[in-house]
Amino acid sequence: MSNNKKRVAWITGGGSGIGLAGAQELAKEGWTVVISGRRKDVLDEAVASIAKSGGKIEAIVLDVSSAVDAEKVAKEIVAKHGRIDLLVNSAGVNVPKRSWDDITTEGWDKLVDINLSGVMYCMRAVLPAMRAQKDGVIINVASWAGRHVSKMTGPAYTTTKHAVLALTHSFNMDEFKNGLRACCLSPGEVATPILKLRPVPPSAEDMAKMLQPEDLGRTIAFVASMPAHACINEILISPTHNRSFVTPTML
Repeated sequence: MSNNKKRVAWITGGGSGIGLAGAQELAKEGWTVVISGRRKDVLDEAVASIAKSGGKIEAIVLDVSSAVDAEKVAKEIVAKHGRIDLLVNSAGVNVPKRSWDDITTEGWDKLVDINLSGVMYCMRAVLPAMRAQKDGVIINVASWAGRHVSKMTGPAYTTTKHAVLALTHSFNMDEFKNGLRACCLSPGEVATPILKLRPVPPSAEDMAKMLQPEDLGRTIAFVASMPAHACINEILISPTHNRSFVTPTML
């Protein structure tokens, strides 16, 4: 995208982890960034940190599992800024009870509502603005588990992330004619707060070997900076020390 015009990014799950790292990198590059998440205190802290460095940053509280609220946020952004050039779907969760032995209906529904339906709701919410612009990028943060079935992440998480990959490719098949493109970003282990929800949280030593949030932030900024004639359909990225190659059981 050209740096000669106003560029507006909306990032869900933008208060922490990969979403926050993406917001930081985009703000450095002059984007106007709107972050969303469920917790206002987390969003406020992120806004204060990025604003301190001179970034253009705002926050709107959102639970992505609400289709109505996703539509409201997208319309609010367009009403204020006139456009949405980039959507980063980074909101995602997992649950401690994640194996076939202990997964619950409530746990399954929660992951589907946030990890899959929430992605679709936000994609659909930005479509009117992006179609009108004949330009726009969507980055859906999936997972290594969206390409490789993993016992570590559990059936619900693995299923939703596989579905996000399919959703992304389906979007490109339909929306290329409108100048829109989507990228499925599928990282291996990233040292983010979600890892605390694992049945056995990783050690500090293990987390130091993982991808770091800033690695994904730079990747998001790279995809967002590509010219309109280039679509990066998917990125599969892992730590060099990829434990999934040698540890088939749950970590």
